Amino acid sequence: MIVVTGAGGFIGSAVVWLLNKRGESNILAVDIDEYSDRYKNLVNLQYTDYSGRDVFLERIEKGRFDDIVDGVIHMGACSDTTERDKDYLMSNNYEYTKRLAIWALEQKKRFVYASSAATYGDGREGFSDDHSLLHKYKPLNLYGESKHCFDIWALENGFLDKIAGLKYFNVFGPNEYHKGNMRSMVHKSFCQIKETGVVKLFKSNNSDHKDGGQVRDFIYVKDAVTMTLFVYDNVRIQGVINIGTGIDRSFNDLVSAVFRAIDKEITIDYIEMPEGLRSHYQSYTRAEMSKLREFGYQEIISTLEDGITDYVRNYLLASDQYLK
Repeated sequence: MIVVTGAGGFIGSAVVWLLNKRGESNILAVDIDEYSDRYKNLVNLQYTDYSGRDVFLERIEKGRFDDIVDGVIHMGACSDTTERDKDYLMSNNYEYTKRLAIWALEQKKRFVYASSAATYGDGREGFSDDHSLLHKYKPLNLYGESKHCFDIWALENGFLDKIAGLKYFNVFGPNEYHKGNMRSMVHKSFCQIKETGVVKLFKSNNSDHKDGGQVRDFIYVKDAVTMTLFVYDNVRIQGVINIGTGIDRSFNDLVSAVFRAIDKEITIDYIEMPEGLRSHYQSYTRAEMSKLREFGYQEIISTLEDGITDYVRNYLLASDQYLK
């Protein structure tokens, strides 16, 4: 049995979807036991059992799953980059992950966890997943800090040669609908176009980038989870691994692709960036992808335009918007 935590979330449900595509349904889906539209992400999918997050941790630490679990894909976390409750983030993203990792290591189970590109901070130190550089990075928000703390803990305790951490860049795609303000700009743009015909983008607060010219490494969720299962399947792959495209694209590029996918004229309104966001806004990200390629990953990664077209036409404009 494969455990997928955060199974009702965006990337977690996409992992379950791809496992199903491979013919695997012996899955224990783990998520939080609070009201949320996340349950809709699992309606079309197949899994053997479900457990609440806290109940699951209690049960594994009592040995309930020692003989039936083959490995854990740990996607569960608070992913809100604006969350200000440090105690909550550290408990949910750091301490929980530590306890789960310790169990997996003691039981010699495969353990793959979600880190984040938010750990890289403002990008001045680059975006390399080389372990020797981990201590250089300074996250810009508490979410990134909570993820970075686990990466450092795993490194300093000698665990990064036994487990794999995935530094996801800007993932977009179906099943992100519950994420509120943390939805991708692809989904936000689609909704703005349908409602007003105009997309609002932040003006640049960086002289290196024009308005809307701030860039990210945008990756379609189907590619992100294909990489995730490639890492999970290959037990020789350990340590932190970037999950991105290795290509930087602007928000102007992204919005233009959404307009084209729904055959609408491109209309963008540039607005002032909120004062509180300016000091910790990333104007540039691009994953260094050489490590994953060196491990043998050879799949073709979707272009931004192809990913957006599939997302918009086959999900956002469809009667059933969820992965199935």
